Amino acid sequence: MLFNILLQAEAAGESDFSFIILLGGMFLIMYFFMIRPQMKRQKEAKTFRDEISKGDKVVTIGGLHGKVISVSDLTVMLELESGKARVDKTAVSPTGNADEQDLQQKNV
Repeated sequence: MLFNILLQAEAAGESDFSFIILLGGMFLIMYFFMIRPQMKRQKEAKTFRDEISKGDKVVTIGGLHGKVISVSDLTVMLELESGKARVDKTAVSPTGNADEQDLQQKNV
């Protein structure tokens, strides 16, 4: 009977080690499938916003299509169909690209 108790105690020690390996593996999977791609998207968005220059055609996250007139440290001045608007650089969408058709006013 004492021998059975000792065997059960050794099995518990091995399961602690395998549990740590399991948690480490789950963290690695989460890092490579969730955290790393998000950090990559944030880095790409930051470089896109830093490289905005006069004459670029952009779309804001609110859906405004415009052409960049001027750029400052924190804001961008856009020329829209109906006037001008000053927006925050963070409001410019890195995934949206404005086409020439989107910027032209259509008179039907």
